[in-house]
Amino acid sequence: MISGKTTLIAHLGYPTEAFKAPMIYNPWFEKQGIDAVVVPMGVKPEDYAASLAQIFRFSNLRGALVTMPHKVTTMSLVDEVTPTARIAGACNAILKRPDGTLLGDQFDGAGFVRGVERKGRPFRGTRVLVSGAGGVGSAIAASIAAAGAAELML
Repeated sequence: MISGKTTLIAHLGYPTEAFKAPMIYNPWFEKQGIDAVVVPMGVKPEDYAASLAQIFRFSNLRGALVTMPHKVTTMSLVDEVTPTARIAGACNAILKRPDGTLLGDQFDGAGFVRGVERKGRPFRGTRVLVSGAGGVGSAIAASIAAAGAAELML
């Protein structure tokens, strides 16, 4: 149940019809007894910078998941980015810190590596070809390298 105490997590992108995060995270939050909700918010590229600044003024907003077409643009709209986001050149998550500053991060690559390795395919010592070096491809490549691949081709 959403109440006045519910923590909001924005899911920002355009269009919103294909968003899966609310269907994944919201049932998990409920099952865990966490009073939080992921809310899809469609923001067109021309409105993104102004909308992001306004959304993060909400006192009950903890952060945001960011998807296309805003991942690259987000890099210049946050106060700080993690090394992973810097390497990828894109952010897919924003954390609002207690002091109000915004930290941009990128977990597309880490999620990909974790999923592949859970299927029994570790990257340590392997030769890997990553087809595509955009925001997600770069994040995946960086995470594969961090997982110990012996050779990485882009």
